[in-house]
Amino acid sequence: MGHFSSAFNRWAKSLATKKSKSSDECNGREAAEAMAKEAKKNNFILHSSGTVNVDGSKNFASVFSKKGKKGVNQDCCAVWEEFGCQEDMIFCGIFDGHGPWGHFVAKRVRESMPPSLLCNWQETLSQTSLDPDIDVDIETEKKQHCFNIWKHSYLKTCAVIDRELKQNRKIDSFFSGTTALSIVRQGEFIVIANVGDSRAVLATTSDDGSLVPVQLTVDFKPNLPQEAERILECQGRVFCLEDEPGVHRVWLPDEESPGLAMSRAFGDYCVKEYGLISVPEVTQRNITSKDQFVVLATDGVWDVISNQEAVDTVSSTPDRTDSAKRLVECAMRAWKRKRRGIAMDDISAICLFFHSSPSPDQVVTPVQ
Repeated sequence: MGHFSSAFNRWAKSLATKKSKSSDECNGREAAEAMAKEAKKNNFILHSSGTVNVDGSKNFASVFSKKGKKGVNQDCCAVWEEFGCQEDMIFCGIFDGHGPWGHFVAKRVRESMPPSLLCNWQETLSQTSLDPDIDVDIETEKKQHCFNIWKHSYLKTCAVIDRELKQNRKIDSFFSGTTALSIVRQGEFIVIANVGDSRAVLATTSDDGSLVPVQLTVDFKPNLPQEAERILECQGRVFCLEDEPGVHRVWLPDEESPGLAMSRAFGDYCVKEYGLISVPEVTQRNITSKDQFVVLATDGVWDVISNQEAVDTVSSTPDRTDSAKRLVECAMRAWKRKRRGIAMDDISAICLFFHSSPSPDQVVTPVQ
């Protein structure tokens, strides 16, 4: 992985020829966006409920989203198989918008994150790759090097996205925003980046043969000690409303607004000076034969479903094609049972299976 992919190089060189005065960075971003368009045309990208499984790939992704009772569905998802024309890579992202323009913000971040991340990854890769003549015989150092590249790429990507969103005149994100949880699988290595309170849970096999959950992310809620400390230091406020005990929200210093239930998000510029940040937590994990699948879901799932319940629901689904839908439907029933009188939230999930699919001929199947 010490060199640019040949496909990425072809796109970048083509654009450089057409725009000889453009910078390399601009060419790289345009190349990544062109690759995304091509991938979408070839059905390697899914933006709706359905499944993704490219012939010969180890990956199988099931996606499902259901509108809640609060108006338009502000959740959205993205799966890009053969991410950046790399056969061993897949990108999965789930985005949960909020506020009057939240659905527009979520879709904008969904569109911009994969190509921006790809561009920054390729750029960082070319600048920091290991010298092939140096003998690095410690596998952990190689893995750490790989992770550092992805982490740097994610941090830069999220900073750029938040800056561009603020400058976007077509989307009013002053009182609106979105969370963003994404995962990149590269061979047997996964990188997870989280901004907000969506959650990634891994299903792995324990010593006794049962499937157990491993939570891969932190739910970035305002009452977490490190999050609350940052917000308070920036003169923001964190408290619960009387009719919402236990639901901590972020408020402006002198107004009961906006009342965000998460401490990290894109957009929401009304409180960006008061402790809200869009910096992702980036972590890694090496996939083993014991690891079966990972669930990425918005808080509409986790507000009513435990990690173990989610793993059990997905693993017991006879056809993995239906796994995300079954999990969402399980959460819908739990909302009716546990949250009576409270409007159901939008509920979305991606189930990414790590091993060969039983349907090798299936590429992308949207749900109608």
